[in-house]
Amino acid sequence: MESTHLLSSSKKRVKIHPHTVTAKYTKHTPYSPQPGVHTHFPQPGDEGYDDAPSFEDFGSFLEETSDKKQLTEGRKWPLTLFGSKDTDKKPQAAGAGDGGSEGGAKAAKGSGKGVGEQLASFGEASVSASRLTWVGLLGAALAHGCLIVLTRLASERFGLGPLFLLLVRSVVQLLSVAVPLHKGENLFGPRGHRLRLLCYGVAYTLSLCCAYASLTFVSPGNATATWRLATTALSATLAFLLLEERLGLADGITLAAGLCGLGLVLLPTADEGHSDSPTDPVVFWRCAFGWSLSALAGLWMALALVGYRSLKERVGVGTALFTVSWMGCLLAPASLALLQEGWSWPSSAPAWGLVLALVACSVAAFLGMTHALTRLHPALVSASQSLEVPVSMLLHLAVLPLAPTAPEVVGNVMVVLSIGWLVATKLLPARGGGRRQREEYEEILDSPIK
Repeated sequence: MESTHLLSSSKKRVKIHPHTVTAKYTKHTPYSPQPGVHTHFPQPGDEGYDDAPSFEDFGSFLEETSDKKQLTEGRKWPLTLFGSKDTDKKPQAAGAGDGGSEGGAKAAKGSGKGVGEQLASFGEASVSASRLTWVGLLGAALAHGCLIVLTRLASERFGLGPLFLLLVRSVVQLLSVAVPLHKGENLFGPRGHRLRLLCYGVAYTLSLCCAYASLTFVSPGNATATWRLATTALSATLAFLLLEERLGLADGITLAAGLCGLGLVLLPTADEGHSDSPTDPVVFWRCAFGWSLSALAGLWMALALVGYRSLKERVGVGTALFTVSWMGCLLAPASLALLQEGWSWPSSAPAWGLVLALVACSVAAFLGMTHALTRLHPALVSASQSLEVPVSMLLHLAVLPLAPTAPEVVGNVMVVLSIGWLVATKLLPARGGGRRQREEYEEILDSPIK
């Protein structure tokens, strides 16, 4: 069916198909109203009128697909992939020419094997990418745990200060400049986002400086647990406030369990809690300063995670690593001078080997964690890194045999269980998920809009 309507000097040719409406406009002079000429649109019952979607239907369609509607529907629970769906509303075929379209729909619907294969391929690709992301993230947590033990060994056996180790790793990591140069990326980020990348580098480096400086005043286990607890809690808050990204109910409960486990790790021992000897004010304030540095490191790290989350599609991991490296070369010496920590170069081959292993672990941890930020919520990334606390405890037992307390054991078990449950819920397919995706796919096939 074809209909042609004359609107001043503009001509529109419309071809109406039972499932498709195609309009072809011819280019003429702009429309200008003329006296005595009235525009006429076909009304129901007139020639050329077809039961196509009206402007009111189009307005409701825009309302249903608008960003405001999506944000409103996104707050409902449980969530669905395509929002609310009404399977009872099926397009009605009209006319004798619908046989071919119905046959095509039935053929598409009947080819269940083809639809299943497509859904399976999409699901396998998504699950494969998620598995790689979580493998890299858990590998980063293991690297962080090894990093804690190596830093403690370098400090106790070779007299290498934590901030000096940070400076050495920053200098060695400058070799990462080869990655953005090879990819043709700008070393200081794309135009229009360089200030944000600079703020990310400053926040990440300040977090490392505060965390490494706190090792001088408190034990590595307490400093790490405090740093990770503050990072997870603050990243969830800042991601909601700055990026409007919120956690699901199950994720929130899992993160709360992990934070409770870290809190049990931080409980004082019996000797520390029931000591009758008077506390030296100098020792007290040194410990308070160390705890404050650990919490401040968590704040800076949360800002860095949220900052890179906002730059995930514009700045590569290699560029981010180079930014953190050259920023560390500037801020680490300043921290050394501020805290008056002495310089001590490695004087033996085992010491240099330990430093190189420390650099390798730091690079691996950075790459796994930063890559995961492109796909996961910052709080989930930080929570998964809490696995470094039980890993470092096990490595400490192997290197420096010290019996952990009961709260430490329970807290570490809670951390491991929470992370295990988090990974399982993200990777294991939901029951009935394939059937729901198939129904949604068939609904798209039946839709009049292709």
